[in-house]
Amino acid sequence: MDIDVTREVLRAVQSAAASAHPHEACGLLLGTRDNGRAAITAFTQTANVHPEPRTHFEIDPGALIDAHRDERSGGRNLLGYYHSHPSGDPRPSATDRASSAGDGRIWAIIGGINGAERDIMFWEDGAEGFNALSYAVIGD
Repeated sequence: MDIDVTREVLRAVQSAAASAHPHEACGLLLGTRDNGRAAITAFTQTANVHPEPRTHFEIDPGALIDAHRDERSGGRNLLGYYHSHPSGDPRPSATDRASSAGDGRIWAIIGGINGAERDIMFWEDGAEGFNALSYAVIGD
């Protein structure tokens, strides 16, 4: 799968991760998908409702339901999710792998050490596990 992501979305999710530090930030990735190419053009920052937000994330279920409703009524597609690893790298953790659904959704993981500059990687949550995805930045 090929991914395009707007510079605005990249900056915003990195900013959300920095603001949430030392907790994990999380949210939804929205856009379009056509012929094996996804375009992430928007995001929704959500509350991390996990009881241990420093080491885990759980997207607010209400926000997730709202995104599915919006998609069904002709809104943007829910392409996937993002979350941060406040003191780790942007690769799926053991907890991420255990929580994956194998549904083909995109996961963006923002890494950073102690609030420092944050790297981001994109992953496809496939039936056989996470697969790294390359992406192109679009927009100004």
